[in-house]
Amino acid sequence: MIISESEFEAITHGRHAAPHELLGMHQLEGGGVVVRALLPLAKGVVAVPVHEPSKPVIALRRVGESDLFEGMLEEEDEIYAYDLAITWGSGEQWRTRDAFSFLPTISDDDLYLFNQGDERRIYDKLGAHPRCIDGVDGTSFAVWAPNAQRVSVVGDFNGWDGRHHPMRMLGQSGVWELFAPGCGVGSHYKFQILTADGELQEKTDPFGLFFEIAPKTASIVWDNSRFAWTDSDWIAKRERVDPLVRPMSVYEMHLGSWRKKAEGESYSYRELAPLLVDYLRRMGFTHVEFLPVAEHAYYPSWGYQVTGFYAPSSRYGTPEDFQFLINTLHEAGLGVFIDWVPAHFPKDDWALAQFDGTPLFEHPDPERGEHPDWGTAVFNFGRPEVKNFIAANARFWCDVFHVDGLRVDAVASMLYLDYSREEGEWTPNIHGGNQNLEAEELLRHTNHVVHSEFPGVVTMAEESTAWPGVTRDTNAGGLGFTFKWDMGWMHDTLKFLQKKSTQRAAQQDKFTFASLYRDQERYLLPLSHDEVVHEKRSLLGRMPGGGTEPFANMRLLFGYQWLFPGKQLLFMGGEIGQPTEWDEDAEVTWEVLEENKLHAGLQQWVADLNHLYRDEPALWAGDYSEGGFYWIDCADHAAGVVSFVRQTPDASRQALVLLNLSATLHETYRIGLPRAGRWGEVLNSDSEYYGGANHGNDGGVHSQETPWHGQPWSAEFTLPPLSCSVFLCD
Repeated sequence: MIISESEFEAITHGRHAAPHELLGMHQLEGGGVVVRALLPLAKGVVAVPVHEPSKPVIALRRVGESDLFEGMLEEEDEIYAYDLAITWGSGEQWRTRDAFSFLPTISDDDLYLFNQGDERRIYDKLGAHPRCIDGVDGTSFAVWAPNAQRVSVVGDFNGWDGRHHPMRMLGQSGVWELFAPGCGVGSHYKFQILTADGELQEKTDPFGLFFEIAPKTASIVWDNSRFAWTDSDWIAKRERVDPLVRPMSVYEMHLGSWRKKAEGESYSYRELAPLLVDYLRRMGFTHVEFLPVAEHAYYPSWGYQVTGFYAPSSRYGTPEDFQFLINTLHEAGLGVFIDWVPAHFPKDDWALAQFDGTPLFEHPDPERGEHPDWGTAVFNFGRPEVKNFIAANARFWCDVFHVDGLRVDAVASMLYLDYSREEGEWTPNIHGGNQNLEAEELLRHTNHVVHSEFPGVVTMAEESTAWPGVTRDTNAGGLGFTFKWDMGWMHDTLKFLQKKSTQRAAQQDKFTFASLYRDQERYLLPLSHDEVVHEKRSLLGRMPGGGTEPFANMRLLFGYQWLFPGKQLLFMGGEIGQPTEWDEDAEVTWEVLEENKLHAGLQQWVADLNHLYRDEPALWAGDYSEGGFYWIDCADHAAGVVSFVRQTPDASRQALVLLNLSATLHETYRIGLPRAGRWGEVLNSDSEYYGGANHGNDGGVHSQETPWHGQPWSAEFTLPPLSCSVFLCD
């Protein structure tokens, strides 16, 4: 095989798309073999056989003034394994297996499925993966860059010099691949890409598993298979239990600002593990939800500007440390959700944007490829390889990190072509509508993959519109989410409770409005991080009145959230009545617990709500059944009292919930009851234990044969001002 002048120019100037065709050992047409190596800064090179000592050593000579070395042996007709013994210009000597002597590490089937959009474990194929091939330890690199002229892997193992490890394009797949001997876990690397326009750029790995701490941007070779999981009992239980009929109380938190060390640093994943287990157990939450943990260069983005979709942030430790955190939570009986961001990505020039010099991951049409609100790029949801990248990423977090659920951010922005766009700034779909059909199909596909392959794992949509069937099964035409965040409940409830108690009567229908549509989707009730930032004030800061009244309103708010049908989520700091907005550079204002007993009382109220909620099936088993909730009365606007029943689907367990939305103490207030007997008061937010005035019902009431509110029995109750009370029938 004689190298042509054009091939010589291409390989020596770093523009050859298939370097393996020229470099390495090859048979010559007329007999014999040739070995070529591209070795900038080398002084001398020898090819030394490694498995067959009888094979000859081949001395390589520099070709002209270039960095190409070549050696021929006419007497040898067979290809054999060999090392390159290199003497560098500095006099240093290396011996390594030739990177260009290895077959591809990705099969044709893998590439076919990737190009079709359905290689579900593509994260095991693309990216960087330590392997041992033919007894040689190294790392296989693969990256999708179909429009590049040339791709090289550069790193601390080759002096960041793109001439050392040029990669080969595998057929027409757009995937470039190379096995680099001697490169292992901990090596830093990037992909050097020569674009079609001749621009040379360095990019981090789209499938990178670990990254340098920002502002540095290199990817780091990692092996996620090394961690020894011990959560098999948790996983087995998760697979057996339907998440719709189990208690789910979620504590949403930002990893870097929950607690700080004395010196102001954030805790690592491993340091957080025991602290978080202790707190969540004490508070009675069933799950924790982390704001996006995927790598993000810009810390104030809170993780919503993802630059490494397949890597937990290195700010808090290694991927193995994150696995340790989740494993610890699972062993303690606590579930883990993560916030997942498939709607968009930032335009950093070293990350996904214009990855191979063209709009590869983003949609090429600015009407669909740029997000007007956030200044970010929008994925090309209909391109098969991009669809594969996103859907496999959802699977990745369930597979590699054992997460129990994905909260999918900004779903509405994915579903609508006209999201945040004026007339003339968007083009209808093929049917003339505003639905993004590709995004719709992607979400269906992703939900199908997650739910079919990881039983018990849930997906939650942050979707704020009336899109039909968000939580309907995909085989019935729905998007297939397990839950939908009830943004309407959140906004209506907060808007109502921000009003002075004297102004609430006329707005009470808004407070109860969520009951009219509760059967349309499977809702989760959120009080999330978005409600305590951007000058919205803290939850406590929104509550009206002075003295103890804001805390009474907070206890009322949480009581309604926990006891109304649907699972619930609360952002950190809310449970203690943090007086200030959330600050990602600070920590939760834990000091208020020592400064004011009202904060400690509110925290205890949340803990007791959680423990009652978890212990009483009436409060969660019928969340999504028709009879799991019904009003006793929600029409007494003048008194500001609403009452409802929560029950199991078979009505064997019932709980009566009474809310006094006014600042007036109601004594001898008659309420209808569904059954006779003593109704014991199991929670009262006005208890002095929580900071209230201790108005109550002496432990319970006895039913009377006086029909009321359409019920066969009734009783007279004492309803404290701005209160939530819960009763169970003995």
